Amino acid sequence: MGETDIDNVQDEESRRAYLRLLLHDIEALEHMHEKGLLESGIRRIGAEQEVAIIDESGAPLPISDELLARLPGDAFTTELGRYNLEINLEPLSLGGFALRDLEQQLHGYLGQVRAVARDHEALIVLAGILPSLGKGDLTLDNLTPRPRYAAMNEALTRLRGGPYELNIGGIDDLVISHDNIMLESCNTSFQLHFQVDPDSFAHWYNIAQAVSAPVLAASVNSPVLLGRRLWKETRIALFQQSIDTRKDRESSRHSPSRVTFGSDWVNEGILEIFREDIARFKPLFYDVRDEDALVELKEGRVPSLTALRLFNGTVYRWNRPCYGVYEGKPHLRIENRILPAGPTPIDEVANTALWLGLMRAMSDEVGDVRRVMKFEDVSRDFVSAARYGLESQLRWTDGSMRPARELILEEIIPAAARGLESSGIDSDDIERYLSVIEERTTTGRTGAAWILDSMAEADDSEKTTQLLARVTAGIAERQLHNAPGHTWDLLDSAEFTGDRRHVKRVEQIMTTDIFTVHKDDVIDLVTNLMDWKHLRHIPVEDDDRNLVGLVTYRDLIRHLKRIGGLGAAEFDAAPVSSIMTTDLITVASDASTVDAFERMIQESVSCLPVVDGGRLVGIVTDFDFMKIAEPMISRFLEDDQI
Repeated sequence: MGETDIDNVQDEESRRAYLRLLLHDIEALEHMHEKGLLESGIRRIGAEQEVAIIDESGAPLPISDELLARLPGDAFTTELGRYNLEINLEPLSLGGFALRDLEQQLHGYLGQVRAVARDHEALIVLAGILPSLGKGDLTLDNLTPRPRYAAMNEALTRLRGGPYELNIGGIDDLVISHDNIMLESCNTSFQLHFQVDPDSFAHWYNIAQAVSAPVLAASVNSPVLLGRRLWKETRIALFQQSIDTRKDRESSRHSPSRVTFGSDWVNEGILEIFREDIARFKPLFYDVRDEDALVELKEGRVPSLTALRLFNGTVYRWNRPCYGVYEGKPHLRIENRILPAGPTPIDEVANTALWLGLMRAMSDEVGDVRRVMKFEDVSRDFVSAARYGLESQLRWTDGSMRPARELILEEIIPAAARGLESSGIDSDDIERYLSVIEERTTTGRTGAAWILDSMAEADDSEKTTQLLARVTAGIAERQLHNAPGHTWDLLDSAEFTGDRRHVKRVEQIMTTDIFTVHKDDVIDLVTNLMDWKHLRHIPVEDDDRNLVGLVTYRDLIRHLKRIGGLGAAEFDAAPVSSIMTTDLITVASDASTVDAFERMIQESVSCLPVVDGGRLVGIVTDFDFMKIAEPMISRFLEDDQI
């Protein structure tokens, strides 16, 4: 997320001062490029590993500051959510054992953070989107307390002029509104950096764009968001919608999103991209630092381009252009932001090998990709790969449209092997990492597929929130062994069963697939719904979908006695409003299950409608609490027999 210690001044004088520094940075970068001051002739790679923090049950655990207090600050840093951390890996020269060294770095850093996490009874997870995240986790209480994040929430919310809205379709659909930036905290990535020569930046950047779709299709690991099964790599849709600041999205005016794949090939170089972004987007921050890049250059120092880097950190290209300084030398990089975290370090390095190898092969064998591929096809295929993963259809350099799985096995993997060999990567490492991609593609068991298949194997009676907590804990346990994700056994139905930590909040046990009726519907509909779906409670809504009542099985029995049985003519004509209970006792989704259970006892009710923001989001019944108690009672009886 970049620099966290900022002073986001909003007065007009400071804004103008910041913009002046930003334009000076562009001028300074142009000067460095023209005078050959940017580093050339070396290929380096680097990475940023984002991780999630969970408790032993699989629920998000917002303790990043507690962990960071015991971790070295140069490698570990904050993320937007308090249940996330970022690890910054050391740059490596591309060649030889670079991939193996990258994996060893990952193991070393993950080992450090896991050791500290254990002292807090916490686990570390690599997942594109943490399956167990609930809407109750996305509050500002879990926003990392740093100036940058508060300023970003304020700036984006102001620019939007309304709530953050998601509308993502998939196996399920997700349509929600949210009042803060925390939706973006659901995303967890493995971000790759590739240093390139200034004069060939456009060449490499276009190749990075061209190879994005097949690399993403082979790497998907984010199929679930807030309990809904959506895209195979839902991060792509979530990030774009959660950072969208456009107020006129439904107007005819063309207005690009801050999260973008781009609109065309790059023709000139990195300055072309920076200038386009500055022309298109307003800065989110106006932090005025002392450095003036032109003064720094004049006095013989290497400028940090602080204003430009601050601005660039708020425009979210999936392949982002970057300027940096390493060992006193300024350089240019391409930051690949398309890849999800996980399933394991070996999977992530395999994805890295696929990307780097394919990039090199395309450069050697195709050259200028603009001659053989249309940008519109590349952009469309990127979205298709995110939606469908290995089941997507992709267009390749020969103009053919092919199934992603076939294309990856027959064209992409062999090309990546040639590219890695040309880059001087050790032959054993080429085999080690690309074999992971080959086996993953052949079996179809991406990280996303493992999550979805494990969900499908679960007991139908299990609540989705409990199931996803088990899935998350299952991922954490399997990641400790570093066996590639495609070799994992599916979640066992007995794993973590009955763990009380899965049921701390109402949202973890409530039913969200709710059958409701309208207050003006006939009671006969209620009778049939209870019979067809084996229900004892049916919520009643009005035209605006506000909860206005509840019909219980007892209400229905009393009504039948009053009118003389099922055969009475009056029965068919009576409205639901005539028998529903309107003095409702409800509970919020983030309430504790203990409080909810005690309230049910105190009020002598058998169910509680779950209401957030005036809208019905679920229902919890006495039967739900019986299911919680059953395994605990069984263990007690077993222990007693012993």
